[in-house]
Amino acid sequence: GVAVAGAAADGEGDLFRRGGPTGRPGGGDGAAGHPFGPGAIGRRRGRNRRRTTCPAPGQSTRYKIGAMNNPARFRDFVVALDQLLGEAGTDEPRILNEGTGLLRELVLHDDWLPDAFAKSEPGTYRQYLLYCDPRERFSVASFVWAPGAGTPVHDHTVWGLVGVMRGAELCREYPLPQPGKAMQAQNEHRVGPGSVDRVSPTVGDIHTVSNALADEVSLSIHVYGANIGAVSRHVFDAATGASKPFVSGYHNSVLPNFWDRSAEIRAAAELAR
Repeated sequence: GVAVAGAAADGEGDLFRRGGPTGRPGGGDGAAGHPFGPGAIGRRRGRNRRRTTCPAPGQSTRYKIGAMNNPARFRDFVVALDQLLGEAGTDEPRILNEGTGLLRELVLHDDWLPDAFAKSEPGTYRQYLLYCDPRERFSVASFVWAPGAGTPVHDHTVWGLVGVMRGAELCREYPLPQPGKAMQAQNEHRVGPGSVDRVSPTVGDIHTVSNALADEVSLSIHVYGANIGAVSRHVFDAATGASKPFVSGYHNSVLPNFWDRSAEIRAAAELAR
């Protein structure tokens, strides 16, 4: 495989380990004790400019879980996103709007992610790098959430798109912290299969995320406008609003091989005979 520079060792740098809805690293009861836990209605409450984009009316959210048998789907997604960023430049609204459609199409089909990058760990989450643009304009990662797993309050500092492929996630959104004051969530919503959420300093960047299911693993695909594992970000103490820097890294040291097209080339050559 391809080595990932600076990959986090098992558990190393994992400030989100069992973060739960309290927003404190190492604390919280996870989704099982979350007031917006399994079965909660996933509506957005309050005024908020961020949007969770769901499948269009009549569009199926059914998906099939299986071994990777369509790596071309992910290749096509990367090519389309690369083209979008080349055309859009710094036009973030366009990137978020058109990128949402690209990511939704990807996560509506569960036939391309290798099993090695969908493995969970009890009580926590795993963050696997799937692709990083050579110029680090964007990165794609799979996040795998064990039952009860969640994050503390954190930011991203760059634009991001989160598409749920398996299970469901709960997101609680926070305003900018006020020093010395407790942070109160201002909105919360549930993100289900085929839905895409967005984050950015321009549309809302501070939140917690937890697995919405008490007894199943959830999996989401994240796209960020940087090499997110190498970005210096912030984690917040929800009780005081105090922040400290962190760099998440990744849990994998090798990348999946989506670019081996030898089988299809051989097949095409055989047909041409």
